[in-house]
Amino acid sequence: MAATDLAARDQEQASRAASGRLLMVTDAWHPQVNGVIRSIENTNRELSKLGIAVSMITPQGFRSIPCPTYPEIRLSVTTYGRVAARIEAALPSYVHIATEGPLGLLARRWCIRNGMPFSTSYHTRFPEYVAQRLPIPKSWLYAFVRWFHNGGSGCMVATPSLASELAGKGLRNLLAWSRGIDATLFRPQPLEPTPFGLPRPIFMTVGRVAPEKNLAAFLDLDLPGSKVVVGDGPSRADLQERYPNVLFTGTKFGEELAAAYAQADVFVFPSKTDTFGNTILEALASGVPVAAYPVTGPVDIIGPNARAGALSDDLGKACMAALACSRTEARALAMTYSWEAATGQFIDNVRSANGRAGKRRNR
Repeated sequence: MAATDLAARDQEQASRAASGRLLMVTDAWHPQVNGVIRSIENTNRELSKLGIAVSMITPQGFRSIPCPTYPEIRLSVTTYGRVAARIEAALPSYVHIATEGPLGLLARRWCIRNGMPFSTSYHTRFPEYVAQRLPIPKSWLYAFVRWFHNGGSGCMVATPSLASELAGKGLRNLLAWSRGIDATLFRPQPLEPTPFGLPRPIFMTVGRVAPEKNLAAFLDLDLPGSKVVVGDGPSRADLQERYPNVLFTGTKFGEELAAAYAQADVFVFPSKTDTFGNTILEALASGVPVAAYPVTGPVDIIGPNARAGALSDDLGKACMAALACSRTEARALAMTYSWEAATGQFIDNVRSANGRAGKRRNR
């Protein structure tokens, strides 16, 4: 590209940056229910308060097909031209690509073709999830992850432990983007003597009922009281049949979800593959201590704070230890997180990635 063309492009991008228009591209969107979508929605709400106009490219408006082995997830079927037209119509100052799916790949292609800086985020352990369902080596999948994210100017990760892990796998320009909590919705509430008609203590987990959530590790435990699973997903029918003494409530939203959380005595987080664990914050904000493995997410949130939860390679021991933890301390820990602060990190990262790309071009 000629120097005059480069200068014109840089001037145009500087003008767009001053306007504060952000384009967010995500393959994860409604009617899915997951942490990626909640994180994007909460971030967008805070961005609007900052006067930043956000436009979205999501699977809505495109034809889609069910993801093999996971039909609840829909994969967009479209063309480069259609996605390119939507990006160009948005006149973005900044582009953030949230997922490595079909839309994310096409948006990445457009950005590179047009010299548009972009940031990405690592929400999901894509290699582990795919390898669990298909006979593809994780080394191949991580090669794809490196290619995808290193093509941008910054990849956002939720925790320090995840950043360290990904850096060891060759990902570059990693940027911290934490998460927040709606502490008005998720809050302590009066405890019922027999919530859900079940004897206490109540050991509860909330989230997608799917193989990667490692729910059997929780459901197999010999614990006093009762076990409750809030959520839905491809494994629900099988698990309900295998564990008839466990209450499966299905998916809950809003106040109904908040009320369910608040009745738990311990929130159990059996996943070893989540990159953060938004449900951990929701439980803590509800005044519920957490039991989990010492892995990415729990180890970053709970850490050494044994008064708000318990971490152990023996999940049963963690559950019993969490029974003795403080509901007040759990709530206090959650209050150190906010979507306002997390969104400040996010937009700083977007601008930093944009500036980093400009410096590279000017060398």
